[in-house]
Amino acid sequence: MRRRDFIASLGSLGALGLPPLRAFAAGLPPGAAAAANHADDWRWLLGSWDVRHRRLKERLVGDTRWEEFAGRSALWLTLGGLGTVDDNLVELPGGGYRGMSLRAFDPATETWSIWWLDGRNPTRIDPPVRGSFAGDTGTFLGRDTLKGRPIVMRFRWRDIHGPRPWWEQAFSADDGASWEVNWRNWFTRTAAQPAALPALSDAPGDFDFLAGRWNVRHRRLRQRLVGSDAWDVFDGTLHNWPVLGGHGNVGDNVMAFPAGTVRGMGIRSYDPASRQWLSWWLDGREPSRIAAPLRGGFADGVGTFTGDDMVGGKPVRARVLWSRITPSSARWEQAASADGGATWETNWVSEFERQG
Repeated sequence: MRRRDFIASLGSLGALGLPPLRAFAAGLPPGAAAAANHADDWRWLLGSWDVRHRRLKERLVGDTRWEEFAGRSALWLTLGGLGTVDDNLVELPGGGYRGMSLRAFDPATETWSIWWLDGRNPTRIDPPVRGSFAGDTGTFLGRDTLKGRPIVMRFRWRDIHGPRPWWEQAFSADDGASWEVNWRNWFTRTAAQPAALPALSDAPGDFDFLAGRWNVRHRRLRQRLVGSDAWDVFDGTLHNWPVLGGHGNVGDNVMAFPAGTVRGMGIRSYDPASRQWLSWWLDGREPSRIAAPLRGGFADGVGTFTGDDMVGGKPVRARVLWSRITPSSARWEQAASADGGATWETNWVSEFERQG
């Protein structure tokens, strides 16, 4: 996971019926009142579920053939209720696959972002849909491409407080003038608390050590790449779940920064083609964006992950190391390089101790 301050602005989807997405005002923290009002938005979906799917075989070609199949899902709350991770097993007629939804609420816009990571394409997190709830219905819109064509996506949740909530996906090729519904899911709860879905037989196991609950001692450099030797020391916690049948994991992080508590999600998926892990970070202070991932893997008990980052407006290389891994402890450290990796400055070290 890469921990950084994100700066982003959001475009408008007002023409499609959503409230405008406003950029952050300079120096204005996210609205605590708005966050508190939405921390329970997804609590109705917490737990484990059986899912009945009905999907159009071909999309946006006038197809009228539908196929039905089963599935399962498990949803955990993250970010103090302002985020979720939703792990899915989808039993398609041609073979099952895994996927997960990631959600985060932005108090500045009072809007949820929803991303999808398909286990068959684990190097890509799809562009988000964004929206909110009104009564028992949630509506979320976004843009993507389908077979090279730009489309608008619409997700709707209905009857969310009823005994069988359901979800619907629709696409539009004419900027929302008309819609084709192509997928519906009906949910039946099997457990009030979520449980990990079964692992796949080819799961790599590299991050098995991280599943569970941890206490964390953090040591962070106050300023990076300026020769600083002033460090902040603070505590935190991590709750990590396996997803994608063991081909991924998601961690919910709470960090007691000197200036106040910060939350974030570490998101990882394994790419069998490259035999590498991808590691994303979602900062709870900027919850509308997931930045580009670090990539890497484990050798001789050490995990090394590298990628591009920005420090002070300048491009740098970022590196994360996992080491000293035991059943009850682990070490994470982050470093940056301004000279292409010739030298590295360690700017964050986290020591993990398993709870209980």
